[in-house]
Amino acid sequence: MDRLILHSDLNNFYASVECLLNPTLRDVPLAVAGNPERRHGVILAKNAIAKKAGVKTGDVIWEAELKCPGLITVPPHFDLYSKFSKQVFDIYTHYTPLVEPFGPDECWLDLTGCERLFGTGEEIAQKILADVKKQTGLTVSVGVSFSKYLAKLCSDLAEPNDFFVAKKNNFKQKLWSLPVGKLMMVGKSTNAKLNTLNIHTLGDLALADEKALRSALGINGVKLKNAALGQDGESVRQYDKSRAIESVGHGMTAIKDIVDREELQALICYLSDKISTRMIKYGVKGSGVHVDLRSSELKHTSKQKKLLRPTYSGIDIAENAFELAQTILGDARVPLRTITVSVYDLCEATDGVQLSFFDKKDVKRENLDLTLDKIRTKYGKETIKRANLIARDFIYDKDDAEDFLPFKR
Repeated sequence: MDRLILHSDLNNFYASVECLLNPTLRDVPLAVAGNPERRHGVILAKNAIAKKAGVKTGDVIWEAELKCPGLITVPPHFDLYSKFSKQVFDIYTHYTPLVEPFGPDECWLDLTGCERLFGTGEEIAQKILADVKKQTGLTVSVGVSFSKYLAKLCSDLAEPNDFFVAKKNNFKQKLWSLPVGKLMMVGKSTNAKLNTLNIHTLGDLALADEKALRSALGINGVKLKNAALGQDGESVRQYDKSRAIESVGHGMTAIKDIVDREELQALICYLSDKISTRMIKYGVKGSGVHVDLRSSELKHTSKQKKLLRPTYSGIDIAENAFELAQTILGDARVPLRTITVSVYDLCEATDGVQLSFFDKKDVKRENLDLTLDKIRTKYGKETIKRANLIARDFIYDKDDAEDFLPFKR
């Protein structure tokens, strides 16, 4: 039996919610944007009018205003977006429990075997369009196919409040002439590498030599070929089932470039505290620390190291991350724009670890983090903070909702 996979994508989600709540914004060029004073003044979403004028997600506000004079910008309201997102996902689960989110505004649905209940893929897509519009006032684009990657591609091709279908008997005619960059997982760098192999369309990719792809892109090259063939074989996970956590990280773009090492240490300490909080929430510890530094010229450098024992201590994470950062920078005073810290090689926090006499300090640090977490959970995250984070106005304190922003091509 062929699989029946749908991909549903809310149209201009953030902007659509803003227009829904304030109808006076429907007929003007509108963009949802971050704080222009905190380097988060970028376009997060735009309505159809602004999009037609050339405004793109990720544009800096002033760039967007040059493209679209008269552009109206509004701040994001993540609590409202989360509310609407849940409402829409509840609609999806009426059709199947196999609903896999890909951000708050899009997801895959596996409806294999549900045709007798709800009809063909086209009929199900029409029902979803109608249900979302009627119950929320929002619109979606739905892709219908037999694999996850092709369903996602089909939703990208669908018009707003409409659907696009590519079946096993016609997907080659409908999709293989498209530029290879349209396929999910193919970014600018991968696209350029594929072009050097004379691969420009999905059809070229599907028919490409597997050895050449593996040589150029490793195992990902083979995965891309299978995706173009509709043979990715990836299952759609159940809505309430989370993926296994492989690492826990947090990154941040500072309000100003970071050059001073004391400020860098404070920022890494802040990120490590956030990571520690999440690791405690997930019930995991990690045995490796990774640091990624991005300069003001947008050049990335990263380094990682293994720890002597797994931990979720914010102090341990910060000390090792700062050591890595100093190793990367050496004596250079490189202006840093974005710093990301992550912990990998995870295990259950309850797993037994052989302790030495000198590990008592580490245990005390972990107990301290547990205590801090309890205080912040009960009284608020600003109730208590480390001394080196006081009066650090270059730190932009992101809400967790902001870590879920769906930046797209």
